[in-house]
Amino acid sequence: MSLQPQAPAETRPAPADGQGRLSDLRGSIRRRPLIWFFSLSYLLSWLGWMPYVLSKNGLAIWHFAFPAFGGTTQLLGVLPGAYLGPIASALLVTWVTQGRQGLRTWRGRMTKFRVGWHWYALVLLSVPAALTLAAVVLVDRGPALPTAAMLAAYLPGLILQMVTTGLAEEPGWREFAMPLLQRRHGPLVATLVVGPLWGAWHLPLFLTEWGGSTDVTSLQVLEFIATTTAFSFVMTWLFNRSGESMPLVMLLHCSINNFFSLAWADMFPSLPRDYSAHAFLLSSVTAALILLIATRGRLGVRAVEPPGLDQQNAA
Repeated sequence: MSLQPQAPAETRPAPADGQGRLSDLRGSIRRRPLIWFFSLSYLLSWLGWMPYVLSKNGLAIWHFAFPAFGGTTQLLGVLPGAYLGPIASALLVTWVTQGRQGLRTWRGRMTKFRVGWHWYALVLLSVPAALTLAAVVLVDRGPALPTAAMLAAYLPGLILQMVTTGLAEEPGWREFAMPLLQRRHGPLVATLVVGPLWGAWHLPLFLTEWGGSTDVTSLQVLEFIATTTAFSFVMTWLFNRSGESMPLVMLLHCSINNFFSLAWADMFPSLPRDYSAHAFLLSSVTAALILLIATRGRLGVRAVEPPGLDQQNAA
């Protein structure tokens, strides 16, 4: 029996090390988009906040203080890290996992301003009303009337909050993470994941002027995380009921910050700072319980009818 030489097997050139590692990285992001989003959000923001934490505006390890703009150092100390985190991470993971179509969907939610006017009225009126009522319940004392200067500054302050806080945070937590988690686990589990992670993301800021002082107690931190979790139920409901309108969700978030920044001190001048946190927690828990009971835990997600039910009803 004669043996003929075998033709050499066709082989492909091995990818360069850099290309292989990049391919592996993309594959990992596509398999675990939520883990990558949460990890990058924390990592990028916390790195961006380190100069602020270590400065005289924080732990005073560095002999450097951030300059104040508009009466606060947070624009230069907090905002860069906030923009490095959720929004940048959401855009990166969306681009890797869904490409241009995913970015178009992301942009569609971000620019969905066309919702009923009553939704805007509900958010703009309910937030001050709920926080004021919660403060009155806590101290059994009525608020002072808002001043003309405060009313004049309220709308410009709200616009500024939308561009800073709202745009930095919500395109990540609510626009990216919430839809993915809801599709997999439903609105309750999704909210219970996003709410605490959103709250804990702020942890380094408690060591700075953002947190009021560097002597923050663990009880205050736990209260804040409990508040972000309860408030997230309200935001989940609004996100779903408004057809995933991110401008409306951002308005809800920013209305809270704006009220405490511009109205709280004038309306309740004798109350300690801690009472604002108590009022926020009380109003958030109350609203969350009402929505959970009223929607039977669906939080604005419409029940899906079984296939063929329409045909059966029509028969």
